[in-house]
Amino acid sequence: MDFRQIEYFLAVVEQDGINGAAAALGVAQPTVSQSLRGLERELGVQLFHRIGRGMVLSAAGRSLVGPSRQVLRDVTAARDMLAGGAGGDLAGRLDVMAFPALATGTIIDLIARFRTTYPKVTVQLADLRDEAASASLIRDGHCEFVVAHLPIDGEGLEVIELGAQEFWLVYPPGTELAEGPVRLAELPDIPMVFVPRGGSLGDTIEEAIHDAGAHPSPAVIIEHREARLPLVLSGVGGSLMERSVAESVRDRAVVRRCEPSFTRAFGLAYDPATLSPVGRAFVESIRTTVDSDVEPGN
Repeated sequence: MDFRQIEYFLAVVEQDGINGAAAALGVAQPTVSQSLRGLERELGVQLFHRIGRGMVLSAAGRSLVGPSRQVLRDVTAARDMLAGGAGGDLAGRLDVMAFPALATGTIIDLIARFRTTYPKVTVQLADLRDEAASASLIRDGHCEFVVAHLPIDGEGLEVIELGAQEFWLVYPPGTELAEGPVRLAELPDIPMVFVPRGGSLGDTIEEAIHDAGAHPSPAVIIEHREARLPLVLSGVGGSLMERSVAESVRDRAVVRRCEPSFTRAFGLAYDPATLSPVGRAFVESIRTTVDSDVEPGN
């Protein structure tokens, strides 16, 4: 196994196929195909299932993604060190996974500022589907940083709080509601789409509603939070959703703020013991930005 094979393998994963990988790498498609087949022969496993013209990662392929990304970061860091890269010459790769509703605003601004200072750094921003898996994703090398709702648990992880996200009520199209905020104690008699209890989000939302004295009936309890919005839009029931999500469907759903306001803090988690030079520079950039946003005396 050589570095080029790993680079090509990750390109196929990230570009959703050989054609995209070849275009991103600036090489011919047969070059990528041959490298991938050579890697599979060397490892003795099939990394992708070929389905028609598409390619889907096999179990072995999925297990190789994290270590491959770690190798890519390590090799890039070593090259940068040997080249004497410093300051604005810092180059490499920054791997961040963010919960979809948090992949806007704050983290985008932080990445943009970082890229302005270090334009040679390539940023890979991927979706974090399961916030509970944050620690294992960092530990297994899938990314250096995770952006998720707090608390983020994991031995050895450090967390920088980035802000708080407000949750709004979203109801199916055509729902008759008065204008203005809706008090949690006076929720309309409309079934709700909830995520299961036992996770921090599900517990916090249901406790806030019940503490306000409301007891809406559950329409659906769904583990996949991204499925809440389609269920609401299809008329199944209402739900509490991240403000950024709620505002994006104002033209298709009935959206209201709630009183009292419901918020959850979110932050950036990482393992300081395994950070690459690029990762350390990113942490320093974020801390400088966060500190500058705090008024003296607060």
